[in-house]
Amino acid sequence: MVEIRSVSKRFPGVQALEDVSLDIRPGEIHAVAGENGAGKSTLMKLLSQLERPSDGEIRI
Repeated sequence: MVEIRSVSKRFPGVQALEDVSLDIRPGEIHAVAGENGAGKSTLMKLLSQLERPSDGEIRI
C-alpha cells in the first residue's frame, strides 16, 4: 500500500506539486495523466525516492 498525504514539491521559482493526496492499495491500477508541466514526472520521482517532498508525507 502507498499513502501520499498533502505532498508538495517546490523548486527555485516553481511549484511543481501542491497538496497532492492519493492512496494506492494492493491490486489497484492507477494511471498518471496530465498536460506538460503538470508534475507527473515529479510525482514519480517522489514515489521512487529520487526526490524528497518539500512538504507532506509518503508512506510505502
